[in-house]
Amino acid sequence: MGYDAIVRGGRWFDGTGAASAVRDVGIRDGQVVAISPDPLEAGADTVVIDAAGKWVLPGMIDIHTHYDIEVLEGPGLPESVRHGVTTIVMGSCSLSTVYVDGVNAGDLFGRVEAIPRRHVISAVDKAKTWTSAAEYIDALERLPLGPNLAAFLGHSDIRTATMGLDRATRKEVRPSRAELARMEAMLDEALDAGLLGMSSQQLLFDKIDGEHCRSRTLPSTFAKPLELRRLNAILRRRERVLQSGPDIKNPMSVVSNLLTSLGVGRNKLKTSLLSAADLKALPVIIRGMGPAARAINKLGGDFRWQHLPVPFEVYADGIDLVIFEEFGTGAAALHLSDAVARDELLRDEAYRRAFRKDYENKWGPRVWHRDFFDAEIVECPDETVIGKSFGQVGRERGGVHPVDAFLDLVVEYGTAMRWRTTISNHRPEILKKIAVEPGVQLGFSDAGAHLRNMAFYNMGLRMLRHVRDAAEAGTPFMTIEHAVHRLTGELADWYGIDAGHLRIGDRADLVVLDPEHLDAELDSYHENPVLQFGNLSRMVNRNNAAVPAVLIGGRVVVAGGEPTPLLGAERTGSFLRVGAPVPAPASSAQPVTPTSV
Repeated sequence: MGYDAIVRGGRWFDGTGAASAVRDVGIRDGQVVAISPDPLEAGADTVVIDAAGKWVLPGMIDIHTHYDIEVLEGPGLPESVRHGVTTIVMGSCSLSTVYVDGVNAGDLFGRVEAIPRRHVISAVDKAKTWTSAAEYIDALERLPLGPNLAAFLGHSDIRTATMGLDRATRKEVRPSRAELARMEAMLDEALDAGLLGMSSQQLLFDKIDGEHCRSRTLPSTFAKPLELRRLNAILRRRERVLQSGPDIKNPMSVVSNLLTSLGVGRNKLKTSLLSAADLKALPVIIRGMGPAARAINKLGGDFRWQHLPVPFEVYADGIDLVIFEEFGTGAAALHLSDAVARDELLRDEAYRRAFRKDYENKWGPRVWHRDFFDAEIVECPDETVIGKSFGQVGRERGGVHPVDAFLDLVVEYGTAMRWRTTISNHRPEILKKIAVEPGVQLGFSDAGAHLRNMAFYNMGLRMLRHVRDAAEAGTPFMTIEHAVHRLTGELADWYGIDAGHLRIGDRADLVVLDPEHLDAELDSYHENPVLQFGNLSRMVNRNNAAVPAVLIGGRVVVAGGEPTPLLGAERTGSFLRVGAPVPAPASSAQPVTPTSV
């Protein structure tokens, strides 16, 4: 029998960390059927991809996204796929759309994830035909999925659906026995359907959108220990994953998550925690994260930190950035959705004094470094401030405090003033150390969220460049094979999904990568409109030369760095259920591609 596609002469990585080798990869019926050191014979209709001088690796896995909304109306998810991601995990940070309706989804996703609330409501209300996790999966698989999907059930989702958003976000309210039993039943049903586990969140600067419950923290943050223990007991018994985010202002929240993973006298609880980051605000904290994970796992836990393996650079339009939620005056400004009322607040001198006090308070756990000298203005109608920090602008205006310089520009120009800063992961040598920590998982892109604030869709490519550059400089910290394993097979094996490998019998989800183009273009700035969000311009990555081809289910969905007409038009991906092999979706259509790519 012939081959539907042959990837010819590339350096092949199988995703296990084993040695790479130059091989031809033969594909038939969506699966890898041959890996040969000798040239495979192409038939008249065989798609031939010339991979000479290039790397051929399993499709990468993004373990932390918020594509729950975008996938409903744009199921191709090209911004991730074009950078070699073929499996995407949704339902992060306690947020999913399995049970909530459109309005509640809008309130939960809108402000926390900076996805326009009205578009969240519209997308969910139009799409929602499901009442259970099994029906949710069926609905997703009726879409022309581009990548494969896997998902968590969100704790805030089931809490809201059970208690109502108002009761679910009140400190004095606890779920009744019947309500808690219903949440347990929802979680059990979701695990039966094949979801990865449950995502929760204790971070207190993630705030709700809308009007009725605006500025309250997410429902999962109101859960008391009994509720958490009972839900975790299900995950522990079923050997599924808890994804969580601790309250960073309460160190005991981190300790509790570490200890919860322990399996002494009981099943261990697979725990994935946000996040291992080299914070500018707290540079010492990263030193303890790896040792803490190693110690817990040695004692009988199964704990992993999530980690973004690239500098965490963020952009903001005016004051619209989630980091301001972590202190009182910032949250007070973001509470006001009306621009006139917000500007009035920002002009108020008493408010400014309070903001300056918050800004100058550098004690205690925090995410933002709170340094307006480390914040560059990149767009503004006043061109004289572009390229300068707010601190510099203040000095040039007669010694104005950096806070006042920032607020003056926000009041005058609003969202037309755009700026950037790097919050964490700014030291390459520290990134090298984190990357090899066994208790760390490479992920946490937040793809599909914070559309105007950041773009880490190509984080896997940037990680591989870091590894390659270190090797070429004579200072290697891991092999390319190990790096590929960390981005693919290691993640798939831990989460229990059928992905991340490129061996005979595996589904043909693969990336052809050109190492010569792992260059500075990976860091460049681009924007592109999101059609389903009213053409909102979002930050994206554009490094087409680095990824000549991507195949999902054996079909070419990216060619020459650009999505093919197939992506999002026909289903190439599948929903990956825990522990279940997934065949490539059947299709009578041939790949939309020439015979040579």
